Amino acid sequence: MTSFDIRRVGGRIGAEVLGVDLSEPLAPHLVEEITSALLAHKALFFRDQSLDDADQIRFASLFGELTTAHPTVPSVAGQPHILPVDGEEGVRANRWHTDVTFVRTPPAVSTLRSLVVPPYGGNTLVANAAAAYADLPEVLRAFADRLWAVHTNDHDYAEPKNQAAAERRKVFTARRWQTAHPVVRVHPVSGERGLFIGGFAQRLVGLGTEESRDLLRILQSYVTRPENTVRWAWAPGDLVLFDNRITQHYAPDDYGDLPRRLHRVTVAGDVPVGVDGALSHVVEGDEAGHYTPAAASR
Repeated sequence: MTSFDIRRVGGRIGAEVLGVDLSEPLAPHLVEEITSALLAHKALFFRDQSLDDADQIRFASLFGELTTAHPTVPSVAGQPHILPVDGEEGVRANRWHTDVTFVRTPPAVSTLRSLVVPPYGGNTLVANAAAAYADLPEVLRAFADRLWAVHTNDHDYAEPKNQAAAERRKVFTARRWQTAHPVVRVHPVSGERGLFIGGFAQRLVGLGTEESRDLLRILQSYVTRPENTVRWAWAPGDLVLFDNRITQHYAPDDYGDLPRRLHRVTVAGDVPVGVDGALSHVVEGDEAGHYTPAAASR
């Protein structure tokens, strides 16, 4: 029993939270209930919230210490914790991914808040990586348990389509990271196993390019099965909260030249752990201590 109503949006992932005003300070028991709901549903949706940047930062901070906006991309002016997510033509990240997995300690939780949304399209899809893992045939699941993938920010995550996109890619890759993560990550709170791959995962340790591409494609196909995903149609003022440790998300480029603007604030995460207890490790780059306090504290 919770202090608010929960309305499931998808069969395996996603729920809308009703009766909570995020512009007001939340009592500790309410934060605990929202945290429990997040663990259960992986993604929570809040409609009709009247929030500004300070409100979003305050809400995200309830779930832990914050990262800065991004390891390389500039923040909103004067707001070091807020990443502007702009749907400018040619710079859209039209690919499934988990946020910032190219560093050793990716965010634990992400919040997205809508400022400007198109009248059609521009939805966000979120996928349940635990359900994907559970769907794997037993033989493939045992194989995945032993795999490691190298994630990097230096690849065609958002393929440049014009000069503005090329410049943004230059900024995105201004510092290069490669980090090896377990393909199957054990959630630090729930203990669930989930496929920890997505757009930044570029190759499998010990395998060649073609084998890596083929195997990652097969595993990724389980994540993006329709039954493992939920689609959220944005309205101005919405806020989405999702568990970055066990989900992927995707923003389809289906709204032409219409404006779309969100603000993202992320909560610092820990070092991913594989089923054998091994920890993720940096292959190239540093611990990104300028970005996440989880790295700076190690």
